[in-house]
Amino acid sequence: MQSNSMSLVRKIGSLPQDMAKIFLALMLALALVLGQAVRADARGAPESFSDLAQTISPAVVNITTSTTVAASATEGPMIPEGSPFEDFFRDFMDRQGQGDGRNGAPRRSEALGSGFVISEDGYIVTNNHVIEGADDIEIEFFSGKRLQAELVGTDPKTDIALLKVESEIPLSFVPFGNSDLMRVGDWVVAMGNPLGQGFSLSAGIVSARNRALSGTYDDYIQTDAAINRGNSGGPLFNMDGQVIGVNTAILSPNGGSIGIGFSMASNVVDKVTKQLREFGETRRGWLGVRIQDVTPDVAEAMGLADAKGALITDVPDGPAKDAGMIAGDVILSFDGADVSDTRELVRRVADAPIGQAVKVLVMREGKTESLSITLGRREDAEAEPVPAAAEPPEPVEASLLGLTVLPVTPEQTEQLGLPAGTEGLVVTAVDEVSEAYAKGLREGDVITEAGQQKVLAVKDLQARITEAQDAGRKSLLLLIRRGGDPRFVALSIEK
Repeated sequence: MQSNSMSLVRKIGSLPQDMAKIFLALMLALALVLGQAVRADARGAPESFSDLAQTISPAVVNITTSTTVAASATEGPMIPEGSPFEDFFRDFMDRQGQGDGRNGAPRRSEALGSGFVISEDGYIVTNNHVIEGADDIEIEFFSGKRLQAELVGTDPKTDIALLKVESEIPLSFVPFGNSDLMRVGDWVVAMGNPLGQGFSLSAGIVSARNRALSGTYDDYIQTDAAINRGNSGGPLFNMDGQVIGVNTAILSPNGGSIGIGFSMASNVVDKVTKQLREFGETRRGWLGVRIQDVTPDVAEAMGLADAKGALITDVPDGPAKDAGMIAGDVILSFDGADVSDTRELVRRVADAPIGQAVKVLVMREGKTESLSITLGRREDAEAEPVPAAAEPPEPVEASLLGLTVLPVTPEQTEQLGLPAGTEGLVVTAVDEVSEAYAKGLREGDVITEAGQQKVLAVKDLQARITEAQDAGRKSLLLLIRRGGDPRFVALSIEK
């Protein structure tokens, strides 16, 4: 490319001066035209969103909910009976919509939100927090028509609710699109009822994908399209008029839009609404394990080539235990698809069919092993109690790896909020200049495994340290429980 450019320069230089100037001017003009064309392509935007707005508006709805709130006896100002201010404050409370202005009187509380119709027979999607606890749900359509809605089902884990209205005529509706096809920079349009203004449209782009806020099944699309209070439950559209997200939350220091909004991805919402429509509840797959991500230091301690997969920290009674899975296994693939981290595994398990066997590939003690696991239903398993176990051996205290430990007793198990029958070594002190302290270990933590083997006594932990050192390991993997929640921590054991 460089030699061609130099050759062109030499050829231009050999032309008469006037012709060379003309030629260079033409080349410069061509470059400017091409540059503008490239910029126009990169910045290309619809001339107008009006056609799209006209198409989607009939399927977007405003939602008004009302709830009876029992006021407390101390709510509002305490005005002595017969006071000259009594009538004034009663009138003030009436104007604020707080009952009849008398303390202890129940009042009606109203809330506004958004939603969208997904079928001509009247199914409507919104956020769970929009309708939660509501006594009455009213739907307002773009035409001005109003209908009462009944709640079909909710899923608090994804903050999705499904409503149903009865209409004498088929309703306009919008389809779900494939949120996985959306790319950062793609145009999107949000429509809803911001601050009670009703059927308001805003446009922006996809700012980021696969955002997680606080939920186990979070998969949010981040957008800079203006989203405010009242937009909750409303749709986020692609340019084909397909719903690719449900507007759920904003990040804001003042409660108003600053261009950081979050919409639950349609591929999550579509699956949830289908289950709510069919069963009135969700039915997610359940593997029956506790997991954590494989960090680089954990991967080194386990002799893994890559820090990926989902590390099993606990296997209570359930499908995984029945299939032979044990703590310390690393799940590499689930149902034929590679697993990069715990978040990916949780989603795949949730979406997998209940009661059907799936293939799970695990890494165990340096070798891969294939397990066939028949999944249960998470909703059925979450309320099951944890069985008790035998008492631990007599206490013998020691200091190792910057930790002072001794076998946990049944009394300590209860005090520390651990599952009944927990066995291991309780940490009674942590050296504040040790690696253990830096990695978050604290007094009250319980070590249940070392080197992927159970530890019941101090001698067990000492033996695991010696074995790892003899094998040339730089660190030892400990399984720690805190308040019943397990996690793996790798501590250095170099001599």
